[in-house]
Amino acid sequence: MKARVVVTLKSGVLDPQGKAIEGALSALGFSGVEAARQGRVIDLDLAETDPAAARARVAEMCEKLLANTVIESYAIEIAA
Repeated sequence: MKARVVVTLKSGVLDPQGKAIEGALSALGFSGVEAARQGRVIDLDLAETDPAAARARVAEMCEKLLANTVIESYAIEIAA
C-alpha cells in the first residue's frame, strides 16, 4: 500500500520560501500570481493492507516525526 503525505505551513505562519518563489515567478514574467506557499511531499510504501489502519499509522508518523504540528498541517492520501 502506498501513502502520500503533503506537509504545508499553517495559514498565518510566515513562509519566506513561498515569498521567494512568488518574487522569482514575477521576475520571470509570470504575472497574476498573488501568493505562493511551499511545502513538501513524502511518499511511503507500507506493508499494511488495510487502508484505515494504514491511515492511522501514517497519522501517527506525522504526529511524531513527519510534521511539526505546531506550525505545519498535513494531508494523507492512501492508495492500494
